[in-house]
Amino acid sequence: MVNAKTFKHFDSTRVPSPCFVVDEVAIENNLKVLEHVQEKSGAKILLALKAFSMFSLAPLVNKYLAGTCASGLHEARLGYEEFGGQDLGKEVHTFSAAYTEADLKEILAISKHVVFNSFNQWERFQPQISQAKLMRPELQFGLRVNPLHSEGDTPIYDPCAPGSRLGILRDSFNGRSLEGISGLHFHTLCEQGYDALDRTLVEIEKQFADILPQLEWVNFGGGHHITHPDYDVEALITRIKGFQDRYKVQVYLEPGEAIAINTGVLVSEVLDLTYNTMNLAILDTSATCHMPDTLEMPYRAEIFGAGEKDERTYNYRLGGQTCLAGDVMGDYSFDKVLTIGQRLMFDDMSHYTMVKTSTFNGIGLPSIAIWNSKSDALRVVKEFSYENFKHRLS
Repeated sequence: MVNAKTFKHFDSTRVPSPCFVVDEVAIENNLKVLEHVQEKSGAKILLALKAFSMFSLAPLVNKYLAGTCASGLHEARLGYEEFGGQDLGKEVHTFSAAYTEADLKEILAISKHVVFNSFNQWERFQPQISQAKLMRPELQFGLRVNPLHSEGDTPIYDPCAPGSRLGILRDSFNGRSLEGISGLHFHTLCEQGYDALDRTLVEIEKQFADILPQLEWVNFGGGHHITHPDYDVEALITRIKGFQDRYKVQVYLEPGEAIAINTGVLVSEVLDLTYNTMNLAILDTSATCHMPDTLEMPYRAEIFGAGEKDERTYNYRLGGQTCLAGDVMGDYSFDKVLTIGQRLMFDDMSHYTMVKTSTFNGIGLPSIAIWNSKSDALRVVKEFSYENFKHRLS
């Protein structure tokens, strides 16, 4: 559903094209919901940088959340350097499917929690872990578990799908020492409501009943659609409180999309209009370069002032500039014919967009702007050039 309430009156000609525009007021509204969950439940909520790494808004995020979670060294550094890990005492949690020795050395120096994906890596890196623990006694370690309980509909986004490399199976704990392990981490959700988490927790509590009482914390991972209008926030709060009371642990949540959902758009411009059995429009943005989830998920991004095919008078298939034949955003209908130079705005383009952009075909990266929907203040915080493309290569 197009977020007309936020961007209905935004003038897309005020920014360069293409451009991601994020409404800081909408971000703060989401953060306030998450702060409510923290205050009422006692859980700690971390920003999942893999979904939204816009460090220009770090001061705003830091007002509300306990810290960040990272999927590797570079995200951990960003959380440490830009999101208060270094100077505000904000927590940096790091999980990776596997660590290199060099990366882990740096990660151990800046993270509060480091989570391992296998007993093999946990045992292999004991010398580095022991040394880091001597230097930083507050450092804690966890293991990611896989309850083999799938809640996702799309296999590529299902960490519990058959053959998944993510998480340790319950049987693998048999005969293993948990000395030095203070927490467990699981991640089973993707854009889902409370009911999916509740079902997952039933499995976690059943499978790990003998381990949970030994822990200091449990991380419920991400994929929680907490700021979606239909999410049962009060049920989440009650469930977290019950879990923490029962096992005497600190619960963590790692939402990404929930922080940035319905907060931004991608402004684009019509470059050319052609015809091949149907009307075609080529834009200065790209599905594969700028919004790859529309191809991977896949899903159809909504556009302000547009409808489904045949819903309005004029149908167009919208595509990007690249050589990839499938670089297509989809089929849309409009009340009027499109014109060259016309601006279009794709909705809900804050999360899993900027973090996934590429320069395939040498296509330029969209600029990034912050807009305040209350004051109408606008600032372009980043523009990209040929140098950004060149220096990714050698």
